[in-house]
Amino acid sequence: MAEQRITITIDAEGKIQAETEGFKGDTCLKELEHLLADLVELEKITKRDEFYQQIETYNSQKIR
Repeated sequence: MAEQRITITIDAEGKIQAETEGFKGDTCLKELEHLLADLVELEKITKRDEFYQQIETYNSQKIR
């Protein structure tokens, strides 16, 4: 599994910028909302290619 990283930058005026790496699909938005929920309201979201990639899921079934 690729490393997942969230980088938070706060400028001199207090503006917060967050950038994610290693997440696929809307997982990055969910993690950002969880991390920043009580601090800020997300205003502008720029989606990168990783956002549009599918998350791999596996189903296993037992047959009797």
